[in-house]
Order: sequence, then C-alpha cells, then structure tokens
Amino acid sequence: MKKISNIKLIVFLTAVSLTGTYSCKKLDENPSSVIVASQFYKTASDANSAVNAVYSTLNSDPAGDFPLYGRQLNLLTENASDNQIYSPSNTNPDVRALGTVSYISSNSRVQKVWQQLYYGINRANIAIDNIPSIQMDTTWRARLVRESKFIRGLLYFNLVRLYGAVPLVLHNPTTIDPTALLVGRTSTDSIYNQIISDLKDATSLPKSYSGTDVSRATAGAAHALLAKVYLTKQDWTNALAQLNIVIGGGYGYALFPNYYDAFQKATKNGKEHIFSVQFETNLGAVNSEQYLSLSFTSFNTQTWPIDVPADSSLYKLFSATDARRAVTFYSSVYNAATGQTVVFNNPYVPYFNKFVDYSLTPLTTQGQSGINYPVLRYADVLLMYAEAQNELNGGPTTDAYAAINQVRTRANVPNLAAGLSQSDFRDSLFLERRKEFIQEGHRWFDLVRRGGTVLVDALHKIPAKSAASSKNTLFPIPLVEIQLNPKLTQNPGY
Repeated sequence: MKKISNIKLIVFLTAVSLTGTYSCKKLDENPSSVIVASQFYKTASDANSAVNAVYSTLNSDPAGDFPLYGRQLNLLTENASDNQIYSPSNTNPDVRALGTVSYISSNSRVQKVWQQLYYGINRANIAIDNIPSIQMDTTWRARLVRESKFIRGLLYFNLVRLYGAVPLVLHNPTTIDPTALLVGRTSTDSIYNQIISDLKDATSLPKSYSGTDVSRATAGAAHALLAKVYLTKQDWTNALAQLNIVIGGGYGYALFPNYYDAFQKATKNGKEHIFSVQFETNLGAVNSEQYLSLSFTSFNTQTWPIDVPADSSLYKLFSATDARRAVTFYSSVYNAATGQTVVFNNPYVPYFNKFVDYSLTPLTTQGQSGINYPVLRYADVLLMYAEAQNELNGGPTTDAYAAINQVRTRANVPNLAAGLSQSDFRDSLFLERRKEFIQEGHRWFDLVRRGGTVLVDALHKIPAKSAASSKNTLFPIPLVEIQLNPKLTQNPGY
C-alpha cells in the first residue's frame, strides 16, 4: 500500500504550503492559485473547516491506507494482544509480525500509526494556533479551539501509551529549516501534563449538540477521556472525581438496554456513545473506509475475513446466555437472497461481528461500513468507576459492585459474586472489560497498564504469540524516524 511521508516531511511540507515563507526574497506577491495561511484563516467558515479537518484524521488517511480508527490502531491494540490475529490468507509480513508479537522497528504498521497520530496533531496545532485570531462569534471560536484540544489530547494519549516518551510538538513550524523541525523525546510526565491541560480546557465544551454537530466532542467526552488518563496514571482520586462528573453531571448517558444497539447504524451517536469516530455507508471516499467491517466473509466463497480471533479461547470466555457473544461473533448468517442460513465451517469460526454493516445490500458488499468506532462508551465509564472504587478503597465497594453489575445485567449474566478481595475483584473486572470491548481497541492498553508481566503472561497463552517479552509493553520508535531525526532514541529491546 501507499505510505504517508515521514512526519517530519509532512510538517515540512505543511510549513512550506501554509506559512508562505520562502528563501526567494524577491517573490512577495500573494499567489492567486494557492491558499496560504495569511489568506485562509479569515472567517468562521475557515475556522470550522480547519476543525473538520482535524476530525477527518481519525476516519481517513491521505494516502488511502487504513484510517487510524478504521483498522490501523487496532492492528497494534488488538492484533498485538491476546484477542486477535491476522487472517490466515494475509500475506503482509508486517501485519503477521504484529499478530505473532515479532514486530521490529521497521514495521510499516507501527510506523503508519505514529505518522497518523502526528498528522492529526499537526492539524490540531494549526487550528489551535490560528483560530483565536479570526473575527467571529467568540463562543463558537472558543468551542472550536477546545474541540481541537480534545482531539490533540486523544492523539497524544495514544502516542504516549503506545511508544512512551515521544516528541511534544504544540505549534505548526514557522520555518523551513529542516534542523529546526527535529525534536527529541519528551518525558512521559510532560506528555501527560499536556494531555491533562488540553482535556481540562475541553471540559468547557457544550454538554450536547443537535443536528449535524451531534458527533462532535462534548464536555462529557472530555471528562470521560480525562478519567481514562488519570486511571492509566493510577491517580484513582482524580479519576473517580471525573467519573462522578460523567455519571452524575446531567449528561444523559446510559447503557442501551440491548448490547446490539451499541454497534448499529440506526442507533449511532446514541445515549451510550460518549465519543465515536464517524463512518458512513458507501460515502464513495476510498480514504475513509471502515475496514473492520471486512471481518465479514462471503456467502459463496467463504473467503477469510481481514482478522480473526487469536484462538478459540476468546469465544469460550462467554457463557451461552451472555448477550454479547452473538453480537461480538458470528458463525452463520442468513442469506436473504437465497432464503437460507449459511454456516461457515472452518477452524477459525466464529468470526468478528461488531463492525459488520447489516444495512448493506447485498450483505456481502462490506467495502464501506456505516458502523461508527466507539472510542468512549458509557459501559467503559461504569467499569472505570468500579475499578477506581476498588483501587482507592482497598477493595470493592457497594458502588463498585453496582457499576460492574449494570454492565453484567445488560449482558444477561448474573451479578458478580459478593465478598471478593481487591485482587479477585480486579481480575473479574478486567475479564469483564475484555468481554465487553473486543475489537474496540482497549485490550492491549488494559494489559499494559496492569503492569508487571501481565501482558507477557497473557500473550504466552496464545501459541502464535510465544515471542512476547517485557519489551512489548511499548512499541518501537519507527526506524525511519530515528534515521531522519538523530535526536530520537529507541525503546529498550528494539
């Protein structure tokens, strides 16, 4: 597939195309066929377009590759976990290396995620730097800047969890001097401080929107993501404070009564969806496809899906009564064209089901799914709340049990056994998270943040992932980044 240029080149080209700074001093006219920064950031429409461009980095890729939240991030957070592995027919060595935890610093998927994250950060920086000078409604102007800060906070949160200390870039470059574009790694504490600062600003966003704005970042999304940041840092007190705001702040969040509705086109951006990356059926834009829908296989050819469960143990985690099992997996599908149910008989059934768009006709045409990617769901808030209560109080409280049991009740499984120790409750909670969020990009992060050998031990239970070691709690800094930027150093073990 095509590759995005290295992030330094992206920033360099952005600087060339947007600043209007050139080495030729004689050229001082405003070009008539190219929009430069001095011409563009003038109106409220310009400001809104700039922020829409920030959002677009989540669901599209300028080179037509997998979007960040359309499969790319999942290759790291799901394929490199104990949940998932590549299709047996996948011949891409870098994808296969992620599935077998044998990836190296030159892995193209590891590099692509790094580039996509910084591509989005660069667009957010441009919006944050330029929108405040635009003469427009001050409330709307402040909102657009805060939306950009929310996205920047989300992207840096992904970066620091995946790669550790990374370059902290907060402004679009104002020079075309390549040496000035080289930035070393910033401490993880500094990265987290910036994430927290951005998200605190974003908590002043509106509680909700209407019309075409319903998918935009809200105050509730900022509080929920801030809670996840604090939880990752094991700052249980601040995490709980943010979660209390999300739960009791009048945002109207709640679980769908039916787990199925969390992954349907008809119910997208509903009461359980705190922040979702938007996808639409058959938009015609090849660079904004939801590739996770390709977990569906053909009725006729029974071709392999794009990714499959790591082994049969994942399916076996679910009891027969668990409503999540039929939503998460499928092994047979009704074919309306023939009036028959097709059973897929091969060693890798069941397949993943969450992002299959059943509104598509014919169903086998899964090129563009209209199922959104749920970055933050209310179920996550409830389970984070239960975790924070358990950790802060030395064991599960009544409120912790109530929170996790809301999730279990919706799934049609019995309440968690009473009287559990802190350790046993923690184990039960992370198992609940695993079953609740399969394919939603949480598993690798959850294993890593538990610390110790939890990730390695989990991966070693999957024969294909026996190469896992302690180094795999971080991904390598992409080799090409280090080759082009001598200020960067590599993570241990790579």
